[in-house]
Amino acid sequence: MFKVVEKVGDQLVEFFHLVGLFVIGASILWASWAEVFKIIAEGGPGIKDILLLFIYLELGAMVGIYFKTKRLPVRYLIYIAVTALTRILAADAKTMSDMHMVVVTGCILLLCIAVLVLRYGSKHFGEADESRDEA
Repeated sequence: MFKVVEKVGDQLVEFFHLVGLFVIGASILWASWAEVFKIIAEGGPGIKDILLLFIYLELGAMVGIYFKTKRLPVRYLIYIAVTALTRILAADAKTMSDMHMVVVTGCILLLCIAVLVLRYGSKHFGEADESRDEA
């Protein structure tokens, strides 16, 4: 009896993951197309718009990797954070104080170092990084 309940529970969790991934994927697609239509209405993209589209692309790639491997690629979350901080830096550099610019740049550097540590650690100490080919 317990095995049947466990199997049904596993199937419900799998179903929830699939539905959740499709909802997240559809939301990313919807948001990216809304941004594209906004860019068209404005007459062309700015650097903020392009970097935002890269964020949507990275989110979509992360969902795709999770769908295929059932693993959340933490590195992609860091890539998204780097892109978001770069977007802030590129868009607001003229209005930022020097200290704010140094802090944002330092955060980008720290996140890039974190990616290097994660890649090195997964290659030398952990299990094989299944998303290596997608990076």
